[in-house]
Amino acid sequence: MRETTGYRAALAAIALLVVTVAGCWAVLTPAFRAPDEPQHVNSVLRLAYGGGWPAPGEALMGPAMILARQEAALQSDIPGRHWIRIGLIPYTDVDPLPDEQRLRVTAENALPWPGMTATSVDTVDQMTQHPPLYYAAAAAWLHATGTADARWDQLLLSLRLFDLLLLAPLPLLAAATVRTLMGDRPRARPAALVAAAGVLFVPMSGHILSAVTNDALVTLTGAVITWLVARVLTGDLRWPTAIGLGAALGVGLLTKVMAAFAVPMVVLAYVLAGVVARPLLAELRRTWWPRASRVLVVGVVTFAVGGWWWLRNLLVYGAVQPVGIPERWEPVPSEGIGHFATTVVTAFTRSFFGDFGWLELRIPGVAFWGGATVVAVLGVAALVRRDSRGYVAVLLLLPVALWWSVVLNAWRSYVDTGWISAVQGRYLFAGLAALTVVSALGARPPARAVPWIVAGGGMVAAAALLFAFHGMYWGHQDSPADAAARLAGWSPLSSGQLVVAAVLALLAGALAVGASVRFAVESSSTRAVATAAPTASTAATTDGTGASV
Repeated sequence: MRETTGYRAALAAIALLVVTVAGCWAVLTPAFRAPDEPQHVNSVLRLAYGGGWPAPGEALMGPAMILARQEAALQSDIPGRHWIRIGLIPYTDVDPLPDEQRLRVTAENALPWPGMTATSVDTVDQMTQHPPLYYAAAAAWLHATGTADARWDQLLLSLRLFDLLLLAPLPLLAAATVRTLMGDRPRARPAALVAAAGVLFVPMSGHILSAVTNDALVTLTGAVITWLVARVLTGDLRWPTAIGLGAALGVGLLTKVMAAFAVPMVVLAYVLAGVVARPLLAELRRTWWPRASRVLVVGVVTFAVGGWWWLRNLLVYGAVQPVGIPERWEPVPSEGIGHFATTVVTAFTRSFFGDFGWLELRIPGVAFWGGATVVAVLGVAALVRRDSRGYVAVLLLLPVALWWSVVLNAWRSYVDTGWISAVQGRYLFAGLAALTVVSALGARPPARAVPWIVAGGGMVAAAALLFAFHGMYWGHQDSPADAAARLAGWSPLSSGQLVVAAVLALLAGALAVGASVRFAVESSSTRAVATAAPTASTAATTDGTGASV
């Protein structure tokens, strides 16, 4: 019982740390410096102010967002950018606009004015190529919090905090998935805590999932699907589980097409459900209809909730996902398959672990290649273990399918135009929970190692935040105080509030490590008692037998 209490306390503390770290990213990242963040905000505003959901390629940026991007100095280069563009003013040379002078979003400027046309690619909002669920939910959040008509920087922070709510269940779902797959094995709880802390070792997840992006909802639905698939794999063929899987898939599909790549994982889970020591073919012949009927229910619910959107696209536009933005570059000769392979693998890996800002602040190669190596080694270790081999193979279907879909899409573009585009690690985040679970199943650390792993995750997260702070705000001739003052000048929070946020993050880290230490101590004492009990029982039995003889 004590170990269970310690486990729950440690899990809650780790989840709090994950959310707190993401909260630091939400206040640290300069306004709109996350992939497509201005367009995401613009689409939220369109729904918040009754602008509907135009056809792909026909949605325009509203005046509020066009002006907000200018006030945020988005067309400038942060000091740590991997390639400083000639002719653009450095971000550190721009004086932040005083709070009272910043634009306030209103009904008069949120939507495009009548007669507005696209004057450049930057004035097109390509987000209507996606379904509207995330944007509708975020618009409802703005109205519920009273920030729909706030200053643009306050509105942006409000939407980033909304995404934190979507991130919060992720570590809990990862831990629940491990517990489901490992059952009552001695290292189930330590592995579950490691899975919960896994996202701390992927700093890019904190950066992206605390920005305004529909990836936040896709990541959450991917985690829910992963957990329910784990239940199916361990023999759960109940109807509520099938309905829940269909609902989660449907919500994902009403958010982004990435959710579709979970379908093979779901189908295979029902094929292998509960098959551990029994012959697979004999079991399938005996139980084929219960399995097939559940898959059918998943499909029906999925289509009813969100799958219909993509059929609608096919019927209305002649494509499953129509193009939402015009081609930006003239075709150029390709440089061969070798150039494509090395560029894609490097860009994909780097932007999965840390390519901060709008893919402009790159972490050192040793960091992302090292991270990729650790994940690969732990994945192989999980596949080698006999008791997890089948489970891991199924869970890996989601991130592998996502990876291949992005690579194949990039290859088609490369063949047609000579440009490599749309290669971003965030497209794997729908499978982020699956990757953390697989890594935890491969590691399976003893309880005494959990505090060290949690502390390591906290240190990785802190190092990434400091690296981003330096690269985003710290000019070449600046002192730390200058960089901190620049952050405070741009932020909608006061200097005191920013200090409080940093202190809370440190306290959350200390709490997570402390709770993990408590769990490790209680786990060790519980095992010691459990080991001593059979020994004492054996001794008592022997003595009693001797006395009776």
